[in-house]
Amino acid sequence: MNVIRYSKAFKMQCVAEVESGKVSANAVQRKYRMKGTDTVIRWVRQFGSGRYGKVVRVEKAGEVNEAAQLRQELRRVKEALADTHMELALEQSYLWVACEEMNQSLEAFKKKHAGGRRTRRPRPTRN
Repeated sequence: MNVIRYSKAFKMQCVAEVESGKVSANAVQRKYRMKGTDTVIRWVRQFGSGRYGKVVRVEKAGEVNEAAQLRQELRRVKEALADTHMELALEQSYLWVACEEMNQSLEAFKKKHAGGRRTRRPRPTRN
């Protein structure tokens, strides 16, 4: 694969042709038989006057603060998730140690206590 290097003067000439408004970036690319499809557009963004290809974002004062607040909230949520994972790991370790102390396997303990506590009384059966 041959790499073609273009001089800065050639690049500036191509940019000037596009910025004149007479031809498009694709037409310049075809005119000089360039293989890259976005080469001229990249040059216009890099060397151009700024009329083409520049993205300007306008934000209100509240939007800037909102982004900072969202980042801070995300950090808090990540910390809470890490704390929850730590608590779960501690509870699982405690259960494992307790099962060892009772000389019972963890699977047997889980099977025996799978239902957990009942929060309400069972319904009486009708005769």
